[in-house]
Amino acid sequence: MNFEEAEKYLFSLGNEVDTMRLGLANITALLDALGKPHGQYKKVQVAGTNGKGSVCAFLNAICLEAGIRTGMYTSPHLISIRERIKIDGADISEDDFAALASRVRETSESLVASSKLERLPTFFEQVTAIALLAFAEAKVELAILETGLGGRFDATTAADADIAAITRIDLDHQEYLGATIEKIAAEKAAIIHEHSSVVIGRQPEAALRVILDRCAELDIEPNFKTYVPWTITATGSESYRVNTDRYFYPNVVLGLKGRHQAENAETALNIIQGLQYKFGFEFEGSGAIVSGLKRAGHPGRLEYIGNVLLDGAHNMAGAAALLAYLDEFEKRPVILVFGAMKDKAVKEMLAVIAPKADSIILTKPYNTRALGPDALADLLPDSVDRETVTLTHSVEEAIRCASGLFDGGIILVTGSLYLVGEVKKLLETKPSI
Repeated sequence: MNFEEAEKYLFSLGNEVDTMRLGLANITALLDALGKPHGQYKKVQVAGTNGKGSVCAFLNAICLEAGIRTGMYTSPHLISIRERIKIDGADISEDDFAALASRVRETSESLVASSKLERLPTFFEQVTAIALLAFAEAKVELAILETGLGGRFDATTAADADIAAITRIDLDHQEYLGATIEKIAAEKAAIIHEHSSVVIGRQPEAALRVILDRCAELDIEPNFKTYVPWTITATGSESYRVNTDRYFYPNVVLGLKGRHQAENAETALNIIQGLQYKFGFEFEGSGAIVSGLKRAGHPGRLEYIGNVLLDGAHNMAGAAALLAYLDEFEKRPVILVFGAMKDKAVKEMLAVIAPKADSIILTKPYNTRALGPDALADLLPDSVDRETVTLTHSVEEAIRCASGLFDGGIILVTGSLYLVGEVKKLLETKPSI
């Protein structure tokens, strides 16, 4: 397969959430048949509700500044599937992706033909295998793996990571993970295995208890019982004090916007501490920490493209972080372009974000799980003046409408990473919109 054929084949396997099959049997069998590529490098797996991708971005940037060869696997992508797999900070090439996708497809089909598997591995399972294989081929030293959904049965968990990190846990994907914080925390804490080093980000008390119980069950001490953890404190509008018992950086700028990113940077630094003291990676004296924190980037998360602000907030925690950013840093009028998936807390998200907008444009991303604009309109808070609301039936129509209304201020695009990806692609391919 060439790249276009590989992409078409993978997408033919179905929407990665709709066709998801929770369980590790298929991905484990596939990785075994591929020669267990994940055994050739150290691995960090990051689970949690919000902040997983940001932690990966901070961690990857710091490691690259320290001269460590990295592979990073994240999801979903915004424009190209190649974004999910980065080697030394760059997207995998089309040729390499196609070659590895062909190998994974052939292996998958062979396993089914020989009755070693009952079904083909899913989209996410096959892309995970492509990533782990790519990292082995590139001879990376460290793979940074963002968990797709949950943890216990997510394909990334089959990689058996050396460090398990868990960011803040909140309500999301309840239909898959459970209706309470405790149940969701248990699914995410299941990435911890008996040989794990464990890094726990700041947590609600209920989630922390579940994670600590998992650690106690396996006789593991988490990071804050092993090392004095890093802390990050705001010192100005965009500057932070970063320190632990050995290091102190009084004036650090984070490459990712929003006060909530300080928490994600703390988690990344505590992973760095584990990599340094337990696995011998070198960070001292190189300036990698300060420069890496500043260099980190995460497209589609509080990302400005001209007067358009893209933010993939897709649950209540994300909406609250976006609101906090707007309240502190963005005083201009807001035109809101909003689209969301059916399985999200859309009414609650709109209750947080919609009152900040002077005009609201509701739209439907190109995704089988997306809500239509009429359904979104029914979920708007009663306080919103319906005269300020416009319904559109495509993302391009929504952006054209926002551009027509624009008279200074910002166009805020949020509610779904799928929406953000479509808008980002439009702005790159049709900048005149």
